[in-house]
Amino acid sequence: MGASAYMQERGYSSEAKASWKEDRMSRVVQRVELVEETGGVVGVLKREGDWQRADWRWQMTHRLTALSELRALVEGFEPSEGQLRVSMRYPFAVTPYYLSLIESFTPEDPIFRMAVPLAEEEDDAPALFRDPLAEEEEEHRPVAGLIHRYPDRVVLLMNGLCPVYCRHCTRKRFVGIEKAAASSEQIEGWIRYLRETPSIRDVILSGGDPLTLSDSRLERVIAAVRSVPSVEIIRIGTRIPVLMPMRITSELCAMLERYHPIWVVTHFNHPRELTAQAAQACDRLLRAGVPVNNQSVLLRGINDHPDILEALCRKLLMNRIKPYYLHQSDLVQGIEHLRTPISRGIQIMEALRGRLGGLGIPQYVIDLPRGGGKVPILPNYILSMSPEYTVLRNFEGRIVTYPEPCISAASKVGVNQQEGEGEQGKRAGIGGRMRGGVADQLAGLDTRPLIPQKPDTGGSAKGENGDR
Repeated sequence: MGASAYMQERGYSSEAKASWKEDRMSRVVQRVELVEETGGVVGVLKREGDWQRADWRWQMTHRLTALSELRALVEGFEPSEGQLRVSMRYPFAVTPYYLSLIESFTPEDPIFRMAVPLAEEEDDAPALFRDPLAEEEEEHRPVAGLIHRYPDRVVLLMNGLCPVYCRHCTRKRFVGIEKAAASSEQIEGWIRYLRETPSIRDVILSGGDPLTLSDSRLERVIAAVRSVPSVEIIRIGTRIPVLMPMRITSELCAMLERYHPIWVVTHFNHPRELTAQAAQACDRLLRAGVPVNNQSVLLRGINDHPDILEALCRKLLMNRIKPYYLHQSDLVQGIEHLRTPISRGIQIMEALRGRLGGLGIPQYVIDLPRGGGKVPILPNYILSMSPEYTVLRNFEGRIVTYPEPCISAASKVGVNQQEGEGEQGKRAGIGGRMRGGVADQLAGLDTRPLIPQKPDTGGSAKGENGDR
């Protein structure tokens, strides 16, 4: 919905609308004059030099959005033709703050590698997809902008705008291209679906980045979601504390505090991203009662070494941020140069197990293609199993034998538990509700697959999965 339509919907007078238009035009003229006087964003940044200014609106309006601007600002940076082509296909934008974290404007710098297009993004490897998690398929998207893959939770795509367009983004297909925020009609559709589907307990606000919205606009959605009786928790998926920490204002935190329980899941990939400003932003959320979890993506040339991830996890814990997930990168077009083998992730997880306590170790997961959900990936610590013993290996490589309980006693208890599982589920208020997969089997309910099963028609992988 445009601003004029929104004002019409809210009953603004013609005088108020005219005043708003006049003020907006005045601000546009001021912006043009600023560009002419200072040479645009590059001129402002060169003149003022304060790339870490603590004003999030200033950061957004002074983002670099073209490689030509970066070339004019940074001496010695010369984008290749391949980089320029990539920036036309997958948009480029970076805040002055995040730009200031780059130490070397080369692909060897991890921050540069996450923020600046590289020619390798043109490589459309056969295994990669435009929409790797099938978020746009009707079976996962019952309402526009709402993704429902797991029985008890949904994702709401609030917008397509981010302060920085990360080069490893799983939604490269639309982020930075379709920037508009969700309309009032779309939000109403979400709330109607939530009310009609009481099995949904967990709502995740995502995008783009929902925290690029104003406090008032964000609160409209949060308040509407919180009004649904069956919704238990609200999560906000955001990279704002990493890319533009000054957005986490005391006003924002006070607003979030009114709608608890709210959780924030953020996305630090490298210890250099966890600056003093970023730590302060997370501290403000924590002091407002908002738990902060972190999910990282395993990325080649950025954090694919145990020393780097150990340093990140330790730094997160020191700032009361829980390392939550370490994601194997999704099979999304444009990131083949950033992907690591799964074997490398397992090696890193083995190394972390010996170096960090359990509180500091994230769960290594793969989000399966076609909307299959997350699967945890663990090193193989079980060497063999029998009814009497299980043989295990610890992080040092030492072999240990663990004796199993008495077979007859275990069998008896197992039978009793199995017979009573359905009744226990009913008493707990979950009887008869479909949850999917093994969870339904354990509760004695009918099962349904989390991944829609399609008959094998002998078609190609591309035909089954859609546009890659």
